[in-house]
Amino acid sequence: MSECVLVVDDDREIVRAISILLEGEGYRVKKAYDGLEALEILTGNQVHLVVLDVMMPKLDGLSALMKIRERQNIPIIVLSAKSEDTDKVLGLSMGADDYVAKPYNPAELLARVKSQLRRYTSLGDIHTGAREDALENGRLCYHIGERTLYVDGEPVRLTATETKIVELLMRNQGRVFSAEEIYERIWGENGFASENTVMVHIRRIREKIELNPKEPEYLKVVWGIGYKIEKMEKRR
Repeated sequence: MSECVLVVDDDREIVRAISILLEGEGYRVKKAYDGLEALEILTGNQVHLVVLDVMMPKLDGLSALMKIRERQNIPIIVLSAKSEDTDKVLGLSMGADDYVAKPYNPAELLARVKSQLRRYTSLGDIHTGAREDALENGRLCYHIGERTLYVDGEPVRLTATETKIVELLMRNQGRVFSAEEIYERIWGENGFASENTVMVHIRRIREKIELNPKEPEYLKVVWGIGYKIEKMEKRR
């Protein structure tokens, strides 16, 4: 069965245009015209990705985004007429996986949908043949088969993008990755001008795994170079 995409926008013409674009690529599409309707659809249907407008009646996109993140880690692409960096960072910091500004380029939107679905599907694939290995590092333990990070024995709720970043860094403990390299590996695109996007995701991960996010023990920045997960001595 093909993946299902939920398109949410109060502009019915935009919903119609995006639906035609996605259905032409073989995706199934659900439609909603405000945040509340989107939440209702997500409750009763299996949805693999959400394209979500910001400015909507009843429940705006960012409020809907936060409510979706309380229950699900499916990829969410925010679609907004606001293209300033501050608005992009705000959307990403609230749990979005990607951001596309209006007026959108259909080819770009389609490419981002495909990229997010490809990564989400690979994260959820239980037929990879990999053993249920775990990557341990101090208080952190990443279960490869589950695609789940545990901190002090408790599972941490990560989005699909955050999970991919954590896996990359946990597999390469102590190695420093530039923001450009992280972006290219995780998003599969050229990493030019990617610093803000990566920084926001790093900050969100820190808030979930560090005892004190302002003085991180694990997920550290190496100024002028990039980010790494500090390799800790094995716990006894």
